[in-house]
Amino acid sequence: MIRKVKESSNYERVNGTGDLPLKTIVNYNIPTVGVGFMFFIVSLYLMKFSTDVLLISPAVMGLIFGISRIWDAVTDPLAGYLSDRTTLKAGRRRPWMLASVPFICGAFYVMWNPALGLSSTYNAVWMGIAVLLFFTSMTAFVVPHTSLGAELSTNYHERTKIFGLRHMLWNSGSLLALIAMHQLIVRADVRQTAFFISIVAALVTAALIIWMFLAVKERPEFQGRGEPNPFVAFTDVLKNKYALLLLVVFFIESLGGATIGILTPYIAEYIVGRPDKTVIYILLYLIPSVVSVPLWVPLSRRIGKKTLWLFSMLVTGFGFGGMFFLLFLEETQSDILISILALICGLGAGSGAVVAPSIQADIIDYDEYRSGKRKEGTYFATWNFVFKSATGITMMLTGFVLSASGFVPNVEQGDTAKLALLTLYAIFPLVCYSVGALIFSRFKLDESVYKEIRSSLDEGKRSSQAKVL
Repeated sequence: MIRKVKESSNYERVNGTGDLPLKTIVNYNIPTVGVGFMFFIVSLYLMKFSTDVLLISPAVMGLIFGISRIWDAVTDPLAGYLSDRTTLKAGRRRPWMLASVPFICGAFYVMWNPALGLSSTYNAVWMGIAVLLFFTSMTAFVVPHTSLGAELSTNYHERTKIFGLRHMLWNSGSLLALIAMHQLIVRADVRQTAFFISIVAALVTAALIIWMFLAVKERPEFQGRGEPNPFVAFTDVLKNKYALLLLVVFFIESLGGATIGILTPYIAEYIVGRPDKTVIYILLYLIPSVVSVPLWVPLSRRIGKKTLWLFSMLVTGFGFGGMFFLLFLEETQSDILISILALICGLGAGSGAVVAPSIQADIIDYDEYRSGKRKEGTYFATWNFVFKSATGITMMLTGFVLSASGFVPNVEQGDTAKLALLTLYAIFPLVCYSVGALIFSRFKLDESVYKEIRSSLDEGKRSSQAKVL
C-alpha cells in the first residue's frame, strides 16, 4: 500500500502540478490531426458535396444533421458517464478511444462513397445512416480524449498549454482538409477523388489513435472516482454555478459559429463569385488561428483566461458581422474584404479555442471540491452535447432558410437567397457572440479562486495519504 501511495505521489510531481514533458503533450494530441481532418471536411464540405454532387435537398441535409444532434442527446451523456465509470487495466479513457477506431474510419469512408446509381432519395438515406454513425463514433473518441487532457495536469496554466497544442494539431488536420477539399472542388471526377481521400484519411487516423493509446498513460489516482449514479452525475453539472453559466455561453457561441464553417463555400461561390478561392479564404482564417497559439498561451497567463476569451468572442463576432457588407461590394472589393476579415476572425477564434477547454478543466476541479468525485467524462460530454446541439440547430436552420429563400445549386442566386446567406453568415454570428460575451462577463472563477480550490483539494489528498501511511 505504501508503494502505491509513493508511485501516485511521484506521478503527481512529474505529471500533475509540475511541467509535463513536451513528448507527453504531443503524443496525447497527435490523433487530433486525423480526427480534426475528418471533422473539418465533414463540417465544411459534406453538405455542399451532398447538395451539388448527390443532388440531395439542402433541407433534407439540414434535417439529417439536426437528427444526428438529437441522437447526441443519448450518445454524448452515455459516453461521458461510461468513460468516467470504466475500470479496465488500460484506464478509463484510452479503451474507448481505441474502440472508436473502426467506427470512425468506416463511417468516414461510407459518407464519401455512396453506391453508384442511387436516386437522390436513397442517397439521402445512405447519408443519414453514415452521418449518424460518424458522429456517434466521434463522440466515443472526443469525450474521453478531452477528458484525459483535463486529467494530465492540475496546473492552472499548464492546462492552457495542453489544449493550446491540441488546438494547433487539430487545426493542422483542418489545413490538410482544405487541401483535400480543394481537390474535390477542382477535379472533374469528384467521386474518385473522394474515394482516395477517404481511404488515406481512415488509415492515417487509425494509426495515430493507436499510437496515442500505446504512448500515453492515465493517472492512476483518478481511476474509479466517477459518480456511480448517472442522474447524480449530470445533476451535479447543472448544480455547478460555473458550469451552468459556461454551458449557456457555449451554446450561444456555438449557434453563431456553426454557420461559419458550413456557409463559407456558398459565400465564396454565390456572393463573392470566387469559388476557386474558397480554400484561400478558409486558410486565411485557420493559419492565424494556429500560428497565434504561442502568443495566446503566455498572454492568458498575463491577462487571465476570462479576459482572453471575452476578447475572442468580441473580435470574432464583429469580424463576421462585417461580412454583411459583402452584399454591397463588387467582386474585387468583396475579395479584399473577406480576406481581411478572415484574418481578424482567425485571430479571435484561435484565442478562444486555446483557453475555453482549459477553463472547462478548472470547473471540473471545482466540482471535485464540491462532490469529491472526478467526472471529466460527464462534463466534457455535456459540453460536447451542447456544442453539437447548437451546431445541429444552426445546420437545420441553414438548410430550411436556404430552401425557403429560393436557393438553387450551381446557378446565380437571386437577391433573397443572397440576403439569406449573408444574414446567416454575418448578422447571426455577430448577435450570438455579442450575447455570449455579455453573459460570460459574469464568470468569477479566476486564477485566485482556482488556487484556493486547488489548495484545498491538495491538502485533502495529503491528509488521505498520511492516514494510509
